[in-house]
Amino acid sequence: MIRQIEIFTAGCPVCEPVVQLVKETAGKDCEIILHNLSEQCESKICISKMKGYNITSLPAVAVNGKLLACCHNKNISVDELKNVGIGL
Repeated sequence: MIRQIEIFTAGCPVCEPVVQLVKETAGKDCEIILHNLSEQCESKICISKMKGYNITSLPAVAVNGKLLACCHNKNISVDELKNVGIGL
């Protein structure tokens, strides 16, 4: 089963380690979509997705349409990624 991972970032040095963590943890069965909100994608879909997930701070990660619990608490971890099946 392919997992769709959406990473919401501001394209800054604070967000970059999270982007790298997800990329390093994700396996071949993962599709990673990076939403750099500082560039505000042309179609503005990244903004509407951010609002849909109720994201209020960055970085944030959603897997298969669900914002990870760690993103509500701002503590993205390998354990949380593995709990949703990434990197297994």
